Amino acid sequence: MALNFDTALAVHAQALRVRSERTQLLASNLANASTPGYQSRDIDFSATMARAAESGASLLSTADWGASSSDALYRVPNHPSRDGNTVEVGVEQALFSQNVSDFQTSLTFLNMKLRGLQSAIKGE
Repeated sequence: MALNFDTALAVHAQALRVRSERTQLLASNLANASTPGYQSRDIDFSATMARAAESGASLLSTADWGASSSDALYRVPNHPSRDGNTVEVGVEQALFSQNVSDFQTSLTFLNMKLRGLQSAIKGE
């Protein structure tokens, strides 16, 4: 009987990849907070994961799966600045912090799944 890691790990591996890419975008937003004309971008996590589930895309079998540049959406600022920069530091920091927390939660679930598989393989 072969072990299919796609089904065993569920969506957590895919969620980690999307969360990682979102972390990069949010960090880029924070790094460019004082760059004139910089447009803040973010990934719609729910829509990206839903599209992956519909297409049946797998992180383990498809090397280029994940959030692409077309998934990155521009954010509309609550308080536009004069220089055209749409980064709001407080908002970006809150989103970054929440994304890191969600990443850690997915990582914890993935670790629990792997421990369960390890126990099953050992026959415990």
